[in-house]
Amino acid sequence: MPTPPMLSFFGRFRARPAVETITPVRSFADVILPVATRQMLDGALAQVRNHALIFGRWGLGERHSTGLGLAFNFAGPPGTGKTICAEAIAGALGKKLLSVNYAEVESMWAGETPKNVAALFRNAAEQDAVLFFDEADAIAARRSVGVGLPMQRESNTTVNVLLRELEGFNGVVIFATNLAVNFDPAFERRIRTHVRFEMPGVDERERIWTVQIHPQYTPLAEDVDFRALAERFPASGGDIKNAVLKAAVAAAAEPGPDQAKRIHQRHFSGAMEEVVAAKSVMQQSLFSGDEPAQAAAVEPLAQALQRAESQWRTGTAVTFGLAAIALAAALVSLGVAVAR
Repeated sequence: MPTPPMLSFFGRFRARPAVETITPVRSFADVILPVATRQMLDGALAQVRNHALIFGRWGLGERHSTGLGLAFNFAGPPGTGKTICAEAIAGALGKKLLSVNYAEVESMWAGETPKNVAALFRNAAEQDAVLFFDEADAIAARRSVGVGLPMQRESNTTVNVLLRELEGFNGVVIFATNLAVNFDPAFERRIRTHVRFEMPGVDERERIWTVQIHPQYTPLAEDVDFRALAERFPASGGDIKNAVLKAAVAAAAEPGPDQAKRIHQRHFSGAMEEVVAAKSVMQQSLFSGDEPAQAAAVEPLAQALQRAESQWRTGTAVTFGLAAIALAAALVSLGVAVAR
């Protein structure tokens, strides 16, 4: 029997999996970090490798039945190597990395999102994999005090389930975020180690510029000076990567035979200026001034929304009351008519 056209049409749109299984390829050799960040990562890795010794042979697992898992929080600006380091840790442990796709975890149906969160941890336990929450502030956000709206209750429930699963999970979980301040305070105790990813210094930036270039095939002009670029532009590794690609595009677009084309210092400088300009555009705000002024500007809107919600609830209650009275009157009229 042929498939109906409408079902065939909608069948083409399949939901993506809630997690992406990644076989680690990149290692710590692929990321250049400040010394303090690297030391904290080495300490986190040592905790994982000595987990069996501490909780097994030393007997602490018998004294502490929960909280045996290892949760790490990688916090820092974009482009500082958090995602690469999560993959590197999984590779160092010989495990796969399960990267959570929160857009697929979150559901429009009440109660489904917490169930999906619990399923993530079951999946990681079954595969003995490292569970990775990128942009984790989206799922680990502070719980709301006022839970009048259904979406607030759902969000609070999701965070509660995440905390419970984290407490009972005997594996490795890594959170990565640019906004650690948005985390619910309850995660502070359940996360074993917080690793702060700092912006690279001049020496690290020079090395990052160097490793972005292929040592054999990338045609560099003689005037290229990565040290000067590192000193001039205080950028993250992600910014430097974007600048290198922009510089290569600009050099390749210039007229002349391909064999004679070279990437010059002006290409790198111009590309880095474009990256910096783009960041300034993205940082623009509708508000001017400091954070307290922004909060003061947002507060009236929040109050207006609360008033509107209260009025809506009152109006809804009145409507249901009138409908009940009308229904009762109709039933009485129907009873009188039947009696006659």
